[in-house]
Amino acid sequence: MLDLYISNWQYSYMEIDEHSSRLSLAFRALADPTRRAILARLASGDADVSELTKPFALSQPTISKHLNVLERAGLVRRGRDAQRRPRALVAVPLQDIADWMEPFRRFWEQKFAGLDTYLEQMQRKETRRGRTER
Repeated sequence: MLDLYISNWQYSYMEIDEHSSRLSLAFRALADPTRRAILARLASGDADVSELTKPFALSQPTISKHLNVLERAGLVRRGRDAQRRPRALVAVPLQDIADWMEPFRRFWEQKFAGLDTYLEQMQRKETRRGRTER
C-alpha cells in the first residue's frame, strides 16, 4: 500500500515538475518585452540576428542572448541557410501556455456571464420602476 502511494506520488511529482519547468521556461522567456517583440517579428517569417537587431537600440550580442533564452524555452528554432542562420518561431510552447491558461479563461467567462445576468436584472428592475412611476 505504501509502495503504491510512493510510486503515485513520484509519478505525479515528475509529471508536474516536467510540465511546470517547460511552462516556467516559456513564461520567463515571455517576461521580457524585447523577447516578446522578437517573437512577434518571427511570427511574420524567419529572420537572422542582423534582421532582428534593426528595430532595437541593442547590440547584436544582446539580441543573440535574447534569442538563446527563447531557444532554451523552445520558442525559437535556429536554422541553417548557407552562411545565414535564420531563426523561426516554434508555437508549441505557446499552445502549452494557452492550455494552462484555459481554466482561468473559463473562470473569468463565468464571472462575466454572472455580471451580465446581474446587469440585465438591474436594467429590468429599472425599466419596471420607470413604468410604474409614470
